[in-house]
Amino acid sequence: MTGFGAAEGEVGGTLVAVEVRSVNHRFFNPSIKLPSEFARWEGEVREALRRGVSRGHVTLVARISRDGQSEGRIDEARFAAYVEQLRSLQERYHLEPTLDVGTILRLPDVLASREDGVEGTAPELVDIVSRALAALDAMRQAEGVRLAAYVEEHVDLIAQAVDRIAARAPQRLIEQRDRLRQAVQELAGGISIDDQRLAQEIALLADRLDVSEEVSRFGAHLEAFRDALRGKAADGVGKRLGFLLQELLREANTTGSKANDAAILQDVLAIKEELERIREQVENLE
Repeated sequence: MTGFGAAEGEVGGTLVAVEVRSVNHRFFNPSIKLPSEFARWEGEVREALRRGVSRGHVTLVARISRDGQSEGRIDEARFAAYVEQLRSLQERYHLEPTLDVGTILRLPDVLASREDGVEGTAPELVDIVSRALAALDAMRQAEGVRLAAYVEEHVDLIAQAVDRIAARAPQRLIEQRDRLRQAVQELAGGISIDDQRLAQEIALLADRLDVSEEVSRFGAHLEAFRDALRGKAADGVGKRLGFLLQELLREANTTGSKANDAAILQDVLAIKEELERIREQVENLE
């Protein structure tokens, strides 16, 4: 699921900002970008991410916010050594006595960037990460509620199609039985027909076309799907829903192969279309 979270706090008295982003992914796939000062705590940060997010491509960026700009640091000992050398050269070669401070500062290693080390502990950084993850989770939960409502609407459409199939199935068997009897009588051309054998053939036909078991399993899978969608499993519901979608698709395919009826086939196709719409959204659910 997609989401964003941010938090700020202090690590050893230094202000640190953490941003966490997540996008859809089948597995937990973290990407962590820490300042060099925090590189030694990457393992702790990764574990905090794993506790907060079970699925998704998660990107974490931590930045150190320094007060003001990074000021330069003058190496006074080196500065004094350059001044002494320049005065010596002035006297030796009778140069102008004026020394330009700017020129001296541009000499090698006189002015260096100040790189203050950051003190602190891993728990301080992990605390900021945890608060950023809490903000991320709040956004993901809001999205999850919207996705769950969308998915449940389409589950209801599937249930309605299954009800139509269940209602149509008995009438379809009667029509097929009558059609078989009429075809046999036309082929017999007035010849006496073995009613017992015809009854056996009708029974075999009814068995091949019977979709009552598929309809029953449809109902069980849809109920399990709703329970999982409304539940709060510790490891998330995405994988469970994905498995149930496979089972529902299997029942749809079996029903379609037995249908031999335009109305039932139309509902089977409608079910498959809804399953595909649901599958696209289930991939976003954790």
